[in-house]
Amino acid sequence: MLFGVSTPAGPTGLAELDRFEQDAAKRVGLLAYYQGFAHHPDFDRSGADSVRRRGARPMITWEPWDYTRGSEQPTFALRRIIAGTHDAYIRRWARGIKAWGKPLLLRFGHEMNGDWYPWAEATNGNAAGEYIKAWRHVHRIFRSVGARNVDWVWSPNVIYPGSTPLAGLYPGDRYVDWVGVDGYNWGTSQPGKRWQPFEEIFDPTLAEVQRITDKPLMLAEVASTELGGDKAAWIADFFATLKRRPQIRAFVWFNHDKETDWRIESSESARAAFAAGVTDPRYC
Repeated sequence: MLFGVSTPAGPTGLAELDRFEQDAAKRVGLLAYYQGFAHHPDFDRSGADSVRRRGARPMITWEPWDYTRGSEQPTFALRRIIAGTHDAYIRRWARGIKAWGKPLLLRFGHEMNGDWYPWAEATNGNAAGEYIKAWRHVHRIFRSVGARNVDWVWSPNVIYPGSTPLAGLYPGDRYVDWVGVDGYNWGTSQPGKRWQPFEEIFDPTLAEVQRITDKPLMLAEVASTELGGDKAAWIADFFATLKRRPQIRAFVWFNHDKETDWRIESSESARAAFAAGVTDPRYC
């Protein structure tokens, strides 16, 4: 199983990765980080190279938006992507990745079944069916320039009441290499949230995904809060559950102190539980 992490600074702040690997007592095989249309005009090969030099594979979550604004951004509506407004930018990235020439995972427009990003069909004036068209449009540009060193990661959020059904968002097996599911144990860190075990968070979504496709599965973002329960016990159960889920081929721990402290270092007990779980040689 591919073992990965997302750190706040990604390849631009590798000291964070050093600390994580020291605390986890293991080197990661995957570093996940975020790049957006508005603030990253070109593919950063130096960042990807710095990840490769550490023996890890880069996974870029590529976001069509300006992250300093909200979900209503007409410039990045799906119809604009479909119509070719951003083609020059997309083609520049595709050529940069092709020239780099090494394996890279690209997670385009993640959590599209929610309503908090401008590429979601539930917001920004988008319409049903447009996400698939936008995804295929971007994918075709990469294929047209010969950027075949990309593995495409289609990555919904775990389903919830009112989320957009996944079947109408899946671009098709010709356009997807991995399916990555994002899910968190929010505990009591947010109003209306409660402590949830792994199975309750992920199993309904994993079952729905497996009705759509048999592409390899990863947990593209996963973490737990300390608030509302025992985080160390949650982590221990997480690793025990992964052993019973051979269809999950990779996971990325979201090691950020953001909405709550998701990091393995939020407590010594959480860190020790994570290090104990990931010591299994199957994680690499």
